[in-house]
Amino acid sequence: MGAAVQSSADSQRRRGRRRGRARPMAEINVTPFVDVMLVLLIIFMVAAPLLTVGVPVELPKTAAGALPGDEEEPLTVTLTAAGGIEIQTTPVAPEDFIGKLRAIAAERSSDRVFLRADGSLTYEQVMQVMGALNAGGFANVGLVTDTGGPAFDGAGDNG
Repeated sequence: MGAAVQSSADSQRRRGRRRGRARPMAEINVTPFVDVMLVLLIIFMVAAPLLTVGVPVELPKTAAGALPGDEEEPLTVTLTAAGGIEIQTTPVAPEDFIGKLRAIAAERSSDRVFLRADGSLTYEQVMQVMGALNAGGFANVGLVTDTGGPAFDGAGDNG
């Protein structure tokens, strides 16, 4: 095994580089930027479902799938167990309901509305509100339910 001999000229060049002025780094380190963006993405992905309409309603369960999304925020009408009507989160008196719907329909480009009704309400009560939605200018009514209900083919939960 031989030992390498280092010349004094090589050591001077190395020392000279170290003692010289440090050049500024020209590259941008994007790793911290990417890390922050990924954390923000995760935060918004977790927070977005929490921003939905927050009226407590016990929805009936069905085997139907979700409706396709829209560019415009969907209008949501909620029928509470006590028989109250709410547009988004604003309570509305039954006598003002159709008038408010007509005003909202005039401002919106979509006639889609999601109807959330408590499972304890009668069919008649839900159909009266659906008729009022139609009279108010909303012909495209989607009924909101929870998933996991009976599928009538034995595939769903029957209870």
